[in-house]
Amino acid sequence: MTVRIDISGLAPDRLRFAASPLAELTAMLHVLAEPGHHPQRADWARDVWAGLRPELAERLREAECLWRSSQADFLLPARPRPSLAEELDDVDRIDDETYVTAALVTTCGGGRARLAAPSPLTDAAARERALDLAQARGARQEAFAERLLTDPAGVRAWVRQTLEECADAFFDAAWTDVAVRLATDLRLKQDLRRRQGLGAALASVSGAVSLAPDGDCVVVDKLQDKATTAQDGGVTFIPSAFGSPHLVVVHAPGWQPVVQYPVADPGPAGPVSLETVTLRLDALAHPVRLRLLRTLARGPHTTGELAHAWDLSSPEVSRHLAVLRRAGLLTAERHGRYVRHTLNVPDLTALGSDLLAAVLR
Repeated sequence: MTVRIDISGLAPDRLRFAASPLAELTAMLHVLAEPGHHPQRADWARDVWAGLRPELAERLREAECLWRSSQADFLLPARPRPSLAEELDDVDRIDDETYVTAALVTTCGGGRARLAAPSPLTDAAARERALDLAQARGARQEAFAERLLTDPAGVRAWVRQTLEECADAFFDAAWTDVAVRLATDLRLKQDLRRRQGLGAALASVSGAVSLAPDGDCVVVDKLQDKATTAQDGGVTFIPSAFGSPHLVVVHAPGWQPVVQYPVADPGPAGPVSLETVTLRLDALAHPVRLRLLRTLARGPHTTGELAHAWDLSSPEVSRHLAVLRRAGLLTAERHGRYVRHTLNVPDLTALGSDLLAAVLR
């Protein structure tokens, strides 16, 4: 399954590699929200949480739906700026409807909205559906969605203030070192592109990124089969030191395509027994179960959500989930009337970094 980005006829300068402070802060926030995805950053995450003021820690928990399962598109700038403040100024220029729609995608766990879809800010049915989806994701998501739809301007200011406080608390110190690594990676990409062409530069981004044989399309191995175009504004590739092993793609209608790629591989896997490996590999041998895992890598889902996402019956999904649970790759927890299934990242990590990267990207 792939995301295909049409670059036919695109001028070379419209396909850019650039570092983004906001995108890197978003990657750091994801590590704090999902440390299990990033075992090599566990010590860093623990130290940051320990040093946060209680008020800021609670803010991050309230807003984590913007970066935990997937990143809100406005947090990955298509035109990176030198400073975080400049990029946040660009976010402030986005209209409320665009901002709220992007935030609700991550809050509610739904698919990317169509350009012509009714706005939940003005359409009662769309608002009700957004709140229903958010409720299924959990109490925090429901509360955030309700607040966002009631007072979008207030929430936007609150989110910006939270990100600025993160800069003071931990980002500025980390960015000083990270920026050097990212600049080095960008020099290597530009040199490779100049000497061997765009295809070689894209291949160095990730084994999941390639240039189509005709040179008219960038192909990214992702969870969905999607297509978008870079004709309106180009496409931007953003390196990330904290994003490994995730490969993030902005592809929603109305947004310029952005690919955030890791500059480092995750740490080595720990040893597990042959019996356990065999059980887990058997569980992963079925393509449907692998697809379910890739969906669950974005966050906990109910059986009904998984069935809807893949156009399967709930009993069929339940059978596949049972196999994955027996293999120790999933856990299930009831929250009110919902039972949400969660990916067991540490045990998946034990199978190897290549498998982990394939599922988490």
